[in-house]
Amino acid sequence: MKVQQIIPIASKGFILLSALSLLSVSVMAFADPQSVMDLVNVQLGNNDAVSSIRGVYGGVGFTLFISLIYLMLRDTRKGLAFLCLLWGFYALSRTITIFSEGALGDFGNQWLITESALFVVAVVLVVASKKTVSTDKGM
Repeated sequence: MKVQQIIPIASKGFILLSALSLLSVSVMAFADPQSVMDLVNVQLGNNDAVSSIRGVYGGVGFTLFISLIYLMLRDTRKGLAFLCLLWGFYALSRTITIFSEGALGDFGNQWLITESALFVVAVVLVVASKKTVSTDKGM
């Protein structure tokens, strides 16, 4: 298979994987917001807290899922650029926490590595897709 065929497939696969990972947290937050917060040992003490987690992780997560599926189908390169921002700012937020509040725990460190890796993959695919598009136009 040629690179011109692999990059679009890898890009769509990466967007789909990212969308499904966000959807899984979204579904968990809609069904049981406390289960999301249990991952970081935080207790939701009132209905406003439950509602906020359901809204941010559930509602916003589902919106991101729908947006990524749309971009995967309509404009893969923009979907990749969006994921550069999403994963990059997740990693940046954790890095800011390290400098502002101190070291992360195991959960935070694992996700810093994961989000950084996802950011790098998104950047590589954006650059590769740009080269693939410019190669196609040159033919």
